[in-house]
Amino acid sequence: MLIGITMGDASGIGPELILRAFREDSLEGDFIVIGDYKILDYCGRLLDIEIPFNRIEDVSEYRKGMLNIYDMGLMDESMLEIGQISKTSGYAAYRYVERATEMALDGIIHAIVTLPMNKEATRLSFPDFTGHTELIAQVCQQDNYTMMLASDRLVVTHVSTHVSMQEAIAAVKRERILRVIELTHNALSPFIENPKIAVAGLNPHAGEGGAFGREEIDEILPAVHSARELGIDAVGPISPDTVFLKAVNKEYHAVVCMYHDQGHIPIKLLDFEGGVNVTLGLKVIRTSVDHGTAFDIAYKGIASPKSFVNAYNFARQMLGIG
Repeated sequence: MLIGITMGDASGIGPELILRAFREDSLEGDFIVIGDYKILDYCGRLLDIEIPFNRIEDVSEYRKGMLNIYDMGLMDESMLEIGQISKTSGYAAYRYVERATEMALDGIIHAIVTLPMNKEATRLSFPDFTGHTELIAQVCQQDNYTMMLASDRLVVTHVSTHVSMQEAIAAVKRERILRVIELTHNALSPFIENPKIAVAGLNPHAGEGGAFGREEIDEILPAVHSARELGIDAVGPISPDTVFLKAVNKEYHAVVCMYHDQGHIPIKLLDFEGGVNVTLGLKVIRTSVDHGTAFDIAYKGIASPKSFVNAYNFARQMLGIG
């Protein structure tokens, strides 16, 4: 099984994370980096990280014991703007992910691990870009998927992600909530027998019987009932100000969240460096770091590869080889 790692935005910490993880022998199994050889070579020279590179144009050229780079040839060090929003870096990062997804769909690679992109930089070339998850879904021509964030202490999935609050509220619909519950159940079932899934409310105190909104009564509770009819151990809606504490205390194996920040805030508070981002419901396996490009520390040799290594290992688990 071959895993493809996208290099991320070249102006950020992605190149450094790849080199450090390889040098520390943290990545088991076979993988290739989809990115730019000249950027990785420059990063290695700048940070004095000596790596045996193998620049390839086809996976048949793969060599064990070397850092195999599927070279897109989009950037070199003269184009690099370290720690800055760069149209060139943003464009290249988009193309790395696009190509990796195409390779996964063609069976050339068997999973994708993505390093961080900068949305603002990428939108300079692709104004409608909202995130990795949406880009990969677009290439896969799918629209029924969800984002899962996982750490040792908490697992969350999302009814909506990169949309405005107004759009997020409008997305709280029975059919969508049920689909996310199903995706969460299916993702956890290979690891946990009959996982218990909590479904968060949208409104304060889960609406308090309709006093603060009817989404819990009209949409969330019916979705929970439908999930239970399918044999899924789902409970809710549970007040969002207590559900995460209960999950951390092992009352639930995962929490279905109604919008982006409802799930992201507790995960990043609990395990900012170690969290893993997983896209569920797509034709391809995709995991990612749960942090950004960290422009402020780019190319300084201090970025932690923990989340990257966790994301890589999670992909191996999903492939059944971890």
